[in-house]
Amino acid sequence: MPYPEFMVTPMRKDLTEVGFRELRTLEEVEAEFKEAQDTLLVVVNSVCGCAAANARPAVKKAIQNERRPSRLTTVFAGMELDAVTRAREYMFPYPPSSPCIALFKGGNLVHMLERHHIEGRSAELIAENLVGAFEQHCA
Repeated sequence: MPYPEFMVTPMRKDLTEVGFRELRTLEEVEAEFKEAQDTLLVVVNSVCGCAAANARPAVKKAIQNERRPSRLTTVFAGMELDAVTRAREYMFPYPPSSPCIALFKGGNLVHMLERHHIEGRSAELIAENLVGAFEQHCA
């Protein structure tokens, strides 16, 4: 059962207000990956505390870097189930995890932060990790 929309709206806006495109349907996920010949960041957003305290602040800090993915997207765990399931299929062989942050280049997964990389770590450390990936994979 999805969460009530009024609960997740502020969590969605936390990323969409800084330029993330929210993917709510399976078709939107498919289209994004079909077009993704460049770099694509996918954040699996969540209502959990580590998303609020660690993942979202880290991502917002990391995308301030000069080198960053050309496409910023997000799906919301526990809400649009088909979209999230399809996005997670692209993250194979990693098991479903929320929150998580995946970087793709040319349609290939090149960097992955699972929940266990996020939970218990500061937003600053996570942002540093992402910036390192951006420096390596983004033009």
